Amino acid sequence: MAQVYTDADAPLTPLQGRTVAILGYGSQGHAQAQNLRDSGVKVIVGARPGISWERADSDGFEVCTVAEAVQRADVLMLLVNDEQQPTLYREQIASHLRPGHALGFAHGFNIHFGQVAPPEDIDVFMVSPKAVGPQLRRLYQQGFGAPCLIAVHQDYSGEAKAIALAYARALGGTRAGVYETTFKEECEADLFGEQAVLCGGVPALIRAAFETLVEAGYAPEVAYFECLHELKLITDLIYEAGIRGMLFAISDTAQYGAMTRGERIVDDHVRQTLREVLSEIRRGEFAREWILENQAGRPVFRALERATEQHLIEQVGEAVRSRMGKI
Repeated sequence: MAQVYTDADAPLTPLQGRTVAILGYGSQGHAQAQNLRDSGVKVIVGARPGISWERADSDGFEVCTVAEAVQRADVLMLLVNDEQQPTLYREQIASHLRPGHALGFAHGFNIHFGQVAPPEDIDVFMVSPKAVGPQLRRLYQQGFGAPCLIAVHQDYSGEAKAIALAYARALGGTRAGVYETTFKEECEADLFGEQAVLCGGVPALIRAAFETLVEAGYAPEVAYFECLHELKLITDLIYEAGIRGMLFAISDTAQYGAMTRGERIVDDHVRQTLREVLSEIRRGEFAREWILENQAGRPVFRALERATEQHLIEQVGEAVRSRMGKI
């Protein structure tokens, strides 16, 4: 079981008297910067000129280039997209690092797969909130928090873990629980969860079930409601009470069907495919594929994106949701 930390384990002392630079002001950068500031941490934002710079400025932050932010800050949190981090690190961060700097990540990808290789005389840590940016901010404002994962890759100062815990507390994470992991574990489990369930497996199952009903002659709108629309009702129940709690909340007919047919859908073939997907992640095959895809200009990514946009379920869903918005 992972070690769990709460407020009592995470004083803000390691961040007091230090400046934190948020590098990138997107969804996570926006939320993390504001939560840190509201927790009494001194925050500056490193960004490129444009929308992110203007947004950070309008939110009352001191904004400067990434290179200047690195020079001025003590703790750095790199929050641009994974595929942008190696270039940004090489061009605007690496040459400005000094001994004792603390460099933070929200995801282990670039450290675990060697795309960013920090010098040995800095701390390297991770704080990974288990929430998208807007939710992270909203929970903090409501007096709650999102759970966080923390990890230490390099502990040059002897304070890397304390800095990570303080940072997680300033985000509101210790209100919900902060769990210790490693860059390797977080990265591989995160990629697998995204691909197998959250962003890959579930949408693929939704489309396949939708297509099955439509091919059998059912109205696309009926198929949309039964295979996609009602999913939120179920995921909300699972989120609040777990799978067992969800099963108790639905009808006996639905529960019996779930318990007798679910394992037929996720059969031994599916389980073997899941093992293969995990193995590809652990061997670094997916990482290499994604890195090369970006270097080639994303031809596969864009083709698959177009196919998703053109699927019948998207056309039906847009019409259904537009009518719901008028109710």
